[in-house]
Amino acid sequence: LKLFGYINVVRAMLERMQSDGRAGVIANIIGMAGAAPRNEYLAGSTANAALMAFTQAVGADSVREGIRVFGINPSPTRSDRMETMLRSQAEKKLGDAGRWMELTSHMPFGRLMEPKEVADLTVFCCSPLSGYLSGSVINLDGGQMYATPK
Repeated sequence: LKLFGYINVVRAMLERMQSDGRAGVIANIIGMAGAAPRNEYLAGSTANAALMAFTQAVGADSVREGIRVFGINPSPTRSDRMETMLRSQAEKKLGDAGRWMELTSHMPFGRLMEPKEVADLTVFCCSPLSGYLSGSVINLDGGQMYATPK
């Protein structure tokens, strides 16, 4: 669903933008699992990797029409869903759901990424300040993918 949902929406938007003769920007918020696949999240990792390839291919071609397409792969980001998952893990591992933030200490900067950090990068990349950005996928993970484990 995620994979074809993105593809169908992007194709529809491209078609509409092209038929209207409008330049513009399409930002795909994908996820780090495509760049750093995990066996326990194989379906999601595969879908994210496909979306990365789709974004790169479409973004390379869409510039002919004045349309930029790029992607962002955010690492774990604070959300109700993420907090619920961490609370459950903290209950199992630490015996106290309220200690969930301790489970983020290994992450870059010792915390989850904030949604505003993803939004800020997205706004910057959509702005004229990033006017040459298309066909790229940015890993927004605080360096976690390449960090040496502690």
